[in-house]
Amino acid sequence: MAIIGAVLLVFFVIVCVLIVILVLLQNEEGGGLGGLFGGGSNSAFGSRSASVLTKATYVVVTLFFITAFLLAFIHKSPSDKGLEEAARIEQADTDSEWWNDDTAATETAPEASAAE
Repeated sequence: MAIIGAVLLVFFVIVCVLIVILVLLQNEEGGGLGGLFGGGSNSAFGSRSASVLTKATYVVVTLFFITAFLLAFIHKSPSDKGLEEAARIEQADTDSEWWNDDTAATETAPEASAAE
């Protein structure tokens, strides 16, 4: 299971880098980095660049969410249902409340007798 988690984590990092690259390549109002790779053209992949980049972004974001959920599922900690039952048993065993605890009175009594 650790090998699958490591491979999935590496794939997740690659998908994250791809998302960043795709977002930077998208050219909105001429402010993106898409013009750097297109030469004299205003877009990197020709006239259909908006649809290609948009579809690629949708696919990569879908892969991002799938891998994020898979990583969360693989690395989740096992639930401890016995913990709640153990707390109930311990609470039932201690009948006294903390403010009426007799141990506080016995702890201060030796200090008072030593002072005399």
